[in-house]
Amino acid sequence: MAMHKLWAQLSLGFAVVILVSVLTVAWLTNLQADSTFRNYLAQSQVVSSGLPESLAAAYQRDAGWASAITILEAYLDNSGPPHGQGMGRGQGMGRGTMSLILADATGQIIYPTQGGQLSQGQRSAATPVVAAGQIVGYLVAQQHTSAALSQAAQRFLSQINLAIIQAGLVAGVIGILLGLIVARSLAAPLAQLASSARRIALGHFDERVAQAGPEEVAEVGSAFNEMAAALEAAEEQRRHMVADIAHELRTPLSVIQGNLRAILDDVYPLSKAEIATIYDSTIGLHRLVDDLRELSLAESGHLRLHLEPILVEPILMRMASLFSEPANARGVSLKLVIAPDLARIHADSERIAQVLTNFLANALRHSPSGGMIRLSAAADTERPGHVLIAVSDQGAGIAASDLPHVFDRFWRADRSRSRGQGGSGLGLAIARQIIHLHSGQIGVESQLGQGSRFWVSLPTAVVAATMS
Repeated sequence: MAMHKLWAQLSLGFAVVILVSVLTVAWLTNLQADSTFRNYLAQSQVVSSGLPESLAAAYQRDAGWASAITILEAYLDNSGPPHGQGMGRGQGMGRGTMSLILADATGQIIYPTQGGQLSQGQRSAATPVVAAGQIVGYLVAQQHTSAALSQAAQRFLSQINLAIIQAGLVAGVIGILLGLIVARSLAAPLAQLASSARRIALGHFDERVAQAGPEEVAEVGSAFNEMAAALEAAEEQRRHMVADIAHELRTPLSVIQGNLRAILDDVYPLSKAEIATIYDSTIGLHRLVDDLRELSLAESGHLRLHLEPILVEPILMRMASLFSEPANARGVSLKLVIAPDLARIHADSERIAQVLTNFLANALRHSPSGGMIRLSAAADTERPGHVLIAVSDQGAGIAASDLPHVFDRFWRADRSRSRGQGGSGLGLAIARQIIHLHSGQIGVESQLGQGSRFWVSLPTAVVAATMS
């Protein structure tokens, strides 16, 4: 239904607010106009009656207000002033229809006798009482709202009220039209967002919306486009991952299938050597499945970590001991450099060892005979409160165009290298997720022909305590 539309509800809301506002303003303006007009009539009546001059003459004659107050009371009683004071009988409006306030030159109220001080509004509307060229007092006339107006005055006041109503109606119609335009302009980008969201749900991840409208609506459009871009990238990554997994599974499965077919066709004898070949292929498959599962757990944040304050030195010494013999066998030297008095890091020692194992295995695989691998740990000067652990080698290095992809799934610097010459291609992707779960940072620096340097920066136990 139309009323369920956002623009219709906004328009109705604008219309209600505008109508209530116009009616309220018209009502208050009517009251103010009626009161102001009545007081104007009363003040004009008093001025035209000559009452201020009579009060001034009485004040000048008596040097006080006693006679002037008598004149005021006579005026209000509609009996007219005393003889010779310039007012004819019946010129007053009567005590029941008008009230008069008389104040001295300082604004102190003399009549009525309750006293007090004239307000700023009363003083600005008052008629001065002038005697001998000086203001000696102020006279304020106010007509009661219950007093009947003359036909001409009532007609004038009705015209004012009609003008107020007409102006209110015109303003209300214009306001409603503007509200309708604003409502449509607000609802249009949201409708486009809904349509684009449905297209993304159908798989059109390249869908984008125009960042139009007010700042908040434009921010929603920008956030939507960022989300769509992330979904598009995730979908592209998913496709690549499925293709990579299929590729990685195809080789060992082909080996297993081919060997089994050859055995069944009596091409290969049913010997332990052939069974061992098939068994090795199943180990590779198992390793790939385990790495995929571990990466999935790490990316979803469900990888279990036993975080505690630990020293870096024992982990690095264990890694150096583990890789020293393979390094010597390849003619590569392994150098361990640990800065003194390193703070404890907040980490899972086994997971950090897993990351360093991957770094060292890759460094050893790419180091030439006679080269050197450097395993180091020191305080991170760029990130205070962190410890920097790095593995450097003197291998062939990585091209600058390849550096952004080093931690991607199934990425290889040497694309001609088979899985039999290395791991599953998931080790660095898993390492990145492990370090992120430690609230740390991971990176690589490399130049062709000069080797590579893989590093991780981990928060100390003190910093980690403040972050939690």
